[in-house]
Amino acid sequence: MTTPVAERPSAKPAIDESELLRDDLTPLIRGTALGARILARSTTRVRVEGPTAAIPTSGPVILAANHISNADPVILGAWLTPRLGRRIHWLGKKEMFDWPIVGWMARNGGVVPVDRASADIEAFRLAQRVLEAGHVLVVFPEGTRSPTAELQTPKDGLAMLAMRTDATIVPIGISNTDKVWPKGRFLPTPGRHATMRIGEPFRVGELLPPGIDRKSAKALATALIMRRIAALLDPRHRGPYADAAAADPSI
Repeated sequence: MTTPVAERPSAKPAIDESELLRDDLTPLIRGTALGARILARSTTRVRVEGPTAAIPTSGPVILAANHISNADPVILGAWLTPRLGRRIHWLGKKEMFDWPIVGWMARNGGVVPVDRASADIEAFRLAQRVLEAGHVLVVFPEGTRSPTAELQTPKDGLAMLAMRTDATIVPIGISNTDKVWPKGRFLPTPGRHATMRIGEPFRVGELLPPGIDRKSAKALATALIMRRIAALLDPRHRGPYADAAAADPSI
């Protein structure tokens, strides 16, 4: 008889799903968004462009944005939380849950812990449940901050989430935050400018050719999403999507 091997306990933090799947704006979330706006406005001139009123106020929504700086989630959450009036859920590295205060805020602020060192199936399933419950989820398709401030090769998780949940995707292009809060700096650099552009919402399922196989659909959906993000960015951030975005961002 083979001796069963004990399962190695997960290093990821335990998450209360009943708390994670809430959609209301608690005092903590409202206060965090307000604090983020005060911080951003005191150090940076932020311009928000695009049809924020077109972002759905109900049903599953994916806010898909590029990621070039620590300032990106600050600006995104600070401006879109009050405008949407909905809780924004986030994918965050699991290590932040171990930090004092920040960890408590993450547990109670709609953050899904992600193990960035592996293909985190558990985090993907949690993110899928967030969307299936009809909530808003922020996804940075590249998975981490770009070291060059240009778009990087994306992960395929966003396309899979979009196809499995039929969530509305809102492309978001954030420009010049790499100069506001460069990697390695503890605090933002005062006096800089940043722009967040909101694109038209869409569903990938409505744009994919009928009868396309799953592998091709995933690749095509990823390209479509990244082109639409690229079209919202200042040219220096577009990287490998520069020509595609300029020619036809809708695919």
